[in-house]
Amino acid sequence: MADAAPLDRSAAARRATPAVASARRATAAVASARTRHARLSPWAAFRTFWPLVSGNRAAVLVSALLLVVSAGCDAGAIGIAGQLTDDVLTPGDLGAFWDPAALWLALAGLGAVASAAGGCLAGWTSEHFLLGLRDRVFRHLQRLPPDTLARYGTGDLVSRLTGDVEAVETLVASAPVELLTSAVSALVFAVAALRTSWRLALITFAAAPLIWFGARAFGTLMRTATRAERDSNGRLASLLEESLANMPLVQAYGRQEAERAKVHREGRTWMRAGLRQIRLSSVYGPLGELLETVSVLTVIGAGAWQISVHHLSTGGLLAFAAYLGYLHPRLQELGELVVGASSATAACERLVEVLHTGPAQNPASGYEALATAAPAAPPVPVRGAVTFEDVGFGYPGARRPVLHRVHLEVPPGLLVAVTGPSGAGKSTLAALLLRFHEPTQGRILLDGRDIAALPVDEVRGHITLLPQDSMLFDGTVRENIAFGRPDATDAQVRAAAVAADAHDFVTALPDGYDSPVGRRGNALSGGQRRRVALARAMLRTSPVLVLDEPTTGLDDLATARVMGPLRRLTAGRTTFLITHDLRLITQADLVLHLTDGTATTTAPDTDGFRATAGPVEGGFGVAAGPG
Repeated sequence: MADAAPLDRSAAARRATPAVASARRATAAVASARTRHARLSPWAAFRTFWPLVSGNRAAVLVSALLLVVSAGCDAGAIGIAGQLTDDVLTPGDLGAFWDPAALWLALAGLGAVASAAGGCLAGWTSEHFLLGLRDRVFRHLQRLPPDTLARYGTGDLVSRLTGDVEAVETLVASAPVELLTSAVSALVFAVAALRTSWRLALITFAAAPLIWFGARAFGTLMRTATRAERDSNGRLASLLEESLANMPLVQAYGRQEAERAKVHREGRTWMRAGLRQIRLSSVYGPLGELLETVSVLTVIGAGAWQISVHHLSTGGLLAFAAYLGYLHPRLQELGELVVGASSATAACERLVEVLHTGPAQNPASGYEALATAAPAAPPVPVRGAVTFEDVGFGYPGARRPVLHRVHLEVPPGLLVAVTGPSGAGKSTLAALLLRFHEPTQGRILLDGRDIAALPVDEVRGHITLLPQDSMLFDGTVRENIAFGRPDATDAQVRAAAVAADAHDFVTALPDGYDSPVGRRGNALSGGQRRRVALARAMLRTSPVLVLDEPTTGLDDLATARVMGPLRRLTAGRTTFLITHDLRLITQADLVLHLTDGTATTTAPDTDGFRATAGPVEGGFGVAAGPG
């Protein structure tokens, strides 16, 4: 009970563990993460994500070598073409044709095999990197508190998990192969051109610095443009997701035009950012082609003079022109890699921004922690005694705390009704218990153990949450009931549905327990969704329950239908019932009133409603502890 034990509260407040202090710093870091953009150079962005390629680096190297072999075969074929011109076509000697032709055919076959194998291997590496990076980023997002995810917006996070992840793959997995292949190929063709005519080669190489500096300049501009485009894309995706999810309200209030205007404004912002990218790309490509044309014309003119003074044969000039034809695209590719790397860096910055937003229980989280994920230890069985020792909490930047020195001792199996006006801290209290946030003052104990010192998965393994929104997934009734306990048998699922008063309506569905509930459960009524959620909570064996407004949105008849399941659900479990419903408040064992961040406790006017609740039906299990 509140204030039941003779605790020194000032001493209890000072007993914050190092984990709590660390978590407090993390809360401030989470708040500031969205206000700053990590600025990375392309090299820094590459080094950030390159460790994630560790398992496939051999494949990256082999694919690059295969593509280099293909380029070498192309260079050899060009040399043979020059030889055929001088030794076969010019003198008209058919006898000298067969040996060079056979060698050319062999090189073409080898080059084709190497190119196909290298391309397939590079693609395999890229796709595996994409899959691994997306999985790891999503795993990190799963560890963030709900309010942190809400600050980004669902659409923006989806944009980061799709478009931004693909851009990172371009920089980290594809770019090394392309860089090595293009650089070595350019070197091969440059050496071949030098061997053919060093004078013409020096004239050609004079254009290389122009290509490089042009790529650097365009890369800087493209990086800024891409960052603006990706940010705008994320905002538009979030806006569309929000508007579509609330479409019934929009239609009911006749706000279609206002929503269309909002989407149009953000769409125009995205369009302008995209057009800036298009303008830069449109200018860079033709400039490179113009430079290449000038170089080719210069070579032809200088080559004609070389032939006239007998420094170069006709076949040599044709071979040199062919080498140049292969060399310029490689130089262009290197320049495009510089531009592309700058563009992909913007996506890397957006991912790093998310990865640096660490969960409250682990402020050191980020991309450094993505490569390893330790398996969760099995939870230690607990009875369900919960103690709040002078707990305080305030959101970063808020002028006053949401909770201030809340002290409460709840023995196992007690039902506590948590009441108070909106904004008093009821949901915050539940969030602290579930470690969605960490207290900024005091500590929370579960069976005498500070939950801040326990793995977060273990803490949540002891607690079942029944949120205000029933939150069903697009699957079958059976899958939704077994969501919190995937190993449950059909008999246990059915027993949970019976106890939740859901069995009758489920069996009346076309496919019974295999009937789809639809996206967000839209194939069921509100009362049916609530009873499925109750069955899901009943099936999960945990000693502590958090029920957030379990009767909100239900009419009197639907509320009456869930009262019995609620009695069975709370039997034998420590329960925190957040509610404004007097029918539930008066039946609690203890009432906790929250007002202006402070807490007072009273006894209800009537006996607890669980005194009449019999044993849980079906044997699907409730947590151990006194009932």
